[in-house]
Amino acid sequence: MILSWIEIKNSILLALSSIRGNKFRAGLTVLGVMVGVSSVIGMAAIIDGLNGAVNQEIDSLGSNIIMITKFDDSVDRSKLTDEDRNRPSITEGEARTIMANCDYVEGVSPQNYYFKPGGNEAKYKNRKFNNPSLMGTWPDYLKVNNKALSSGRFITRIDVQTRAMICVIGSDLNDLLFPEENSIGKKIRVNGNKYTVVGVLEYVKSNFGNDQINKLVALPLSTFSKIHPWEKELLLVARAVTYELMDEAVDEITAVLRIFRKVPFNKKDNFVLGTQDQFKDFISGITDNIYLVMLVITSVGLMVGGIGVMNIMLVSVTERTREIGVRKAIGAKRSNIVLQFLTEAMTLSATGGIIGIIFGVSLGLLVNGILGWPLSIPIFWVIVGFIVSVTVGLVSGVYPAIKASRLDPIEALRYE
Repeated sequence: MILSWIEIKNSILLALSSIRGNKFRAGLTVLGVMVGVSSVIGMAAIIDGLNGAVNQEIDSLGSNIIMITKFDDSVDRSKLTDEDRNRPSITEGEARTIMANCDYVEGVSPQNYYFKPGGNEAKYKNRKFNNPSLMGTWPDYLKVNNKALSSGRFITRIDVQTRAMICVIGSDLNDLLFPEENSIGKKIRVNGNKYTVVGVLEYVKSNFGNDQINKLVALPLSTFSKIHPWEKELLLVARAVTYELMDEAVDEITAVLRIFRKVPFNKKDNFVLGTQDQFKDFISGITDNIYLVMLVITSVGLMVGGIGVMNIMLVSVTERTREIGVRKAIGAKRSNIVLQFLTEAMTLSATGGIIGIIFGVSLGLLVNGILGWPLSIPIFWVIVGFIVSVTVGLVSGVYPAIKASRLDPIEALRYE
């Protein structure tokens, strides 16, 4: 065993000496392994950063959110049946019945949006803000959507009952229209209608530029419906009492809505409930597919790297034929020769793997840093990358090692 470890050490030193002596050739040899490993680790780091950013975005709403819509966002509307196509819209009636009958729900926020052709427009004096989001909602919006105010107040039940011409605006809109004055109590025009500003929402940072909350003009839902009576379709966002009671809240909402919407017992739901966990699972499914594609693509680089290692080892066998003859003449066994060349092949590919790991981690950190995503070092893929690189060397070195071990020592000593 001592002899074997000494031989392994000498073989590694010999391989490193070969790399130093033939830098260009060795560099080209390990390039495929380096590219393959760095691609795997770089992509894994970026995907981990993407997952972290998506989870942060979803978690910003809270973990106990339930969204109620008429259709799933991913539905192909061209393939809907006539029955599905004629589903009734989600209305305030659903929101009221949930609040009245669901003990595991602590708040409901119906939300309706208006998008003017050419874009909405908000004005104050000679200042103008293009493309704000115009939304009608209930007082529970802040609690349900986990948002806060930086100043003023939010919409109240009295505002909803009286169809008050008031609004709450996002931070970006506030900063542009009121750069040097307090916006509370001021009147702004949105698409020609005048509203009194009663509150400003706290700034929300987004990982994906989804900063519509910062450009929001929120109206009482009754006021919104009076001005835009043709906008019927609502999004309902409900908040379960706790995350642990999410399943109970979902079951409760489903039962209540089936009764309210008169769904027969033998028919499927004509509405869709979505939770944060479902969104995360959906994103995770997408990234799993990306991982699969990534592995297929990078395996090509590793295969090319393996061919390169095999070629360089075959050249090495030819160049060192006389050395092999000398070793055999002084008593080296075939196993010693095989061990020497396998160790050299694995050292070559492991060197490419280590360089690939450094490049891959650096690439992942750089991209995630530029995009503002959570920084991540995929330890699992770093370990896998190194093991795979060594394995590539092992597999690629088998044939050259066996070829070297089978050389006739007399013929090898005559080789010039």
